[in-house]
Amino acid sequence: MPQHPRRRAAGFQRRPASLTLVAVAALMTAAPVGAAPVPPPVVQDGTPSPAACRELGFDLSPPSHVRPPVLRSRPAQPAPPAPVTLSIESTKKEDRLAYAGSPATANDVVVSGSRIGPYPPGPPLPPRPVDTERYPDATLNAVKRTADQPVSTFSIDVDTAAYANVRRFVDNGRAPPRDAVRVEEMINYFDYGYARPTSAARPFAVTTTTMASPWSEGRRIVHVGLQGYELPEGQRRPLNLTFLVDVSGSMNSPDKLDLAKQSMNLIIDRLRPQDRVAVAYYAEGAGTTLAPTAGTQKLKLRCAVASLRASGGTAGATGMTNAYDQAQASFGRNKVNRILMFTDGDFNVGVTDDKRLEDYVADKRKTGIYLSVYGFGRGNYQDARMQAIAQAGNGTAAYVDDLKEARRLFGPMFDRGAFPIADDVKIQVEFNPARVAEWRLIGYETRLLNEEDFSNDAVDAGEVGSGASVTALYEITPVGGPTQIPERRYADNRIATGGGDPNGELGFIQVRYKQPGQDRSELIQQPLTDRSRADAPPEATRWALAVAAFGQKLRGDPWIAPDYGWDRVLDLAQAARGADPYGERAEFVQLVRAAQSLPERREP
Repeated sequence: MPQHPRRRAAGFQRRPASLTLVAVAALMTAAPVGAAPVPPPVVQDGTPSPAACRELGFDLSPPSHVRPPVLRSRPAQPAPPAPVTLSIESTKKEDRLAYAGSPATANDVVVSGSRIGPYPPGPPLPPRPVDTERYPDATLNAVKRTADQPVSTFSIDVDTAAYANVRRFVDNGRAPPRDAVRVEEMINYFDYGYARPTSAARPFAVTTTTMASPWSEGRRIVHVGLQGYELPEGQRRPLNLTFLVDVSGSMNSPDKLDLAKQSMNLIIDRLRPQDRVAVAYYAEGAGTTLAPTAGTQKLKLRCAVASLRASGGTAGATGMTNAYDQAQASFGRNKVNRILMFTDGDFNVGVTDDKRLEDYVADKRKTGIYLSVYGFGRGNYQDARMQAIAQAGNGTAAYVDDLKEARRLFGPMFDRGAFPIADDVKIQVEFNPARVAEWRLIGYETRLLNEEDFSNDAVDAGEVGSGASVTALYEITPVGGPTQIPERRYADNRIATGGGDPNGELGFIQVRYKQPGQDRSELIQQPLTDRSRADAPPEATRWALAVAAFGQKLRGDPWIAPDYGWDRVLDLAQAARGADPYGERAEFVQLVRAAQSLPERREP
């Protein structure tokens, strides 16, 4: 069995330092009589050493203005510094420091016979890091009365950024900001083994089940799983990728640009001869390190990535414009045309307004060039901006907190985002008021659509890649159960809430999607029935609920019973771990354990 990307060693496995020639396709086993065999494409690969990259036109030596520190020996008996009189200058309000007591003078303080100060000022202390991270400000989904609002409509979300970002906070011993916890992205981080469709003509299979709510007595959970078709190797179109790399000063740390470079090399590992990649960058300005280059030129691509250095401001909008130009240079209707953006999202030069950036990316989406965003780092991670850009670009948004997560995203799982099977995928669930009194969608707060948007093909929605799955959970109150919305005084026209047929439909599920590159949508419909046995809910449903409970507790959802503690989340997860061949569920269990001991949030 191939080793899972998150279980490999932490270091990169590099090829020999010298340039190597590797054949990636075998010779034709049978050629027509008299015809010369077609030679296989030759892949040029190797370690991007300074010497090897210099031959390809890339300079990996450090900039001349960066010099290593010089260590000097300290004098045996340094002479005391001479007194210095400092002038007092007026300051601006924003430059003033908090009061710290009167400065010492020559006649003020004597300790053990030695006079203290005044001495010349030393080097300035580094400024205290300022946390400028931003997250979408989304209102939690409310409980809906089925008689009034029976229909739920939303765009699918295959992003997983929230899970990795939440893990980063918990691993650092901090509770994540509540807006950083998008429960649907945490649930969709895991694979649930749904039944798979057998044809690209109908690219989705719908799985549903129900079980009792573990955190709210008298209510039930509706579990909806959408499994995408996995494209065979021969049906995966050529890739036309553009790496758009943020090389501003804010990216100058191991968990940002260095980790982004490692991520790009993982993608380069997977390139085929028919694929092409360009490498573009932006800081205070923007440029192109490498024009669209064939996937056989792996060493050249690695050298282009290795040559990137971080400094200066962040003109993200200018970088986008340049990246779209590069993508257009190698554009093809028969290709997957996509920009992969590696950034912390901190734009501070040129156009920085999220709405203008979102509109620009949405316009470019219509040309057939999509954009995905991969976030790095901490302290100024701009999650809200990156989510908006990725959604507008029909792309995915993910957060890379370490090399293991990079291997997960850019190893075999990369195909799920690289090769689309459907565009503008929407889900609509209509609940039966004779069976369901109330309902609440768990998560997807930033993906909600109006009911009329479902049939409108002009309304944008999410993209699904090869083999990807989508999971949605609803908490419902059956008719006769403990409703949360009081009955109205004037309700003569309300729908009768008799028990209804106990074996009848709970609701009706519809999935609308477009085949890649098509303008008209297609429809899948399926009744929602209550067929699951309450005493034996499937493992997949129980695991999804464990993750949902974890996310809801982290963000303080009011629908979790006060006595539903971390120990019960842990018990639910432990009982649903299953085979867990890659250890992802075991890691989640440890995450729940760590959350139990998180300190209370003492500052905003």
